[in-house]
Amino acid sequence: MKIERIKIKNYKVLQDVDIKDIPDMAVFLGKNGSGKSTLFDVFGFLNDSLNSNVKSALQARGGFKEVRSREQAGDIEFEFKYCGDQTDNKLVTYELKIGLNSNNQPIIKREILKYRRGQHGQPWNFLDFSDGEGVAIDEEEDFENISVAHRTNYKLDSSDILAIKGLGQFQKFKAVATFRKLIEDWHVSDFHVEDARMLQDVHYDEQLNKYGNNLANVAKYIHDEHPHKFELILDKMKARVPGITSVNANETEDGRIVLKFGDGKFKDPFASKFVSDGTIKMFAYLILLHDPKTHALLCIEEPENQLYPELLKELVEEFREYTRMGGQVFVSTHSPDFLNNVDLNEVYYLVKKDGYSKVIKAKNIELVESLVGAGDKLGCLWQQGILGGDIE
Repeated sequence: MKIERIKIKNYKVLQDVDIKDIPDMAVFLGKNGSGKSTLFDVFGFLNDSLNSNVKSALQARGGFKEVRSREQAGDIEFEFKYCGDQTDNKLVTYELKIGLNSNNQPIIKREILKYRRGQHGQPWNFLDFSDGEGVAIDEEEDFENISVAHRTNYKLDSSDILAIKGLGQFQKFKAVATFRKLIEDWHVSDFHVEDARMLQDVHYDEQLNKYGNNLANVAKYIHDEHPHKFELILDKMKARVPGITSVNANETEDGRIVLKFGDGKFKDPFASKFVSDGTIKMFAYLILLHDPKTHALLCIEEPENQLYPELLKELVEEFREYTRMGGQVFVSTHSPDFLNNVDLNEVYYLVKKDGYSKVIKAKNIELVESLVGAGDKLGCLWQQGILGGDIE
């Protein structure tokens, strides 16, 4: 499953953004306040809307008027184009428009999911809802063989509930289920090293959370339930971090889990609180990237923090391997060392102009493309202000 294009209107500082030709790994640059975290929060907003409803997701962010771009009167709009295995790699478009009703309450004004029947012709709306009511094509699985599609009318419990929330649970709505899975599978990593050092009560956590404060429990789960995965992670730790020979998640006498790292020079392993920040963070990323259940999309904020510059090259290689396993990775960064290890086609930068953010693909800037072609490094161009400079 892969997102190829994202269009956003009136979502905070992203007043009118169109991100095209998105690769398997996309790297987003920008000064503080340029909108990188807001871009990642679009997926968080959709995830919250899916788990509850649009009204609750808006309230968690201050309400409709705070979320809608300042001094704008239009609706909040999203459009995603993506490919997925369940739709035979057809390009699917999902559109969502959120506005206010006559009582000033947020509603879903329009929700559409569409793709083409065959190779030619206009896309078909397989799901089309407005204000809590709409239609969906039932024979989606066999749609290329039917002359007249069978549409069924549906009415949702509320006009702020996503249609993909209900219909996406049924396998006959393949494209709907694919997009629902993408939103459910989205994961943002804003790793906090000190949280990861904490002792944790004994229980299994199958996946790392946003801040990484359940690292020891996830390590214990993978060690016990997926030993081959844990051995792979350990082998990579040995290769990436000098001196590391073992990692264990041990249970203490008072029923807690503590991570311990073995150093070949010493008999006894070190508890995580005595290990370097970079060691802890690299281990957390390897746990995340080798999760037995691959996330459809990983959004990772500023991975360079606490990592030695030489490790950033290794981390980029891990991200690329993750994409080869079927995931997609979005990264925000300020690091020249990280940038020096990525391709020009993978880089976008965000710039504030008149209070709103613009997202520009670095490859489309003629000067940047020319300099990189002549041998200049992206990180150096970023430091010099040539990459990510102000726009006219």
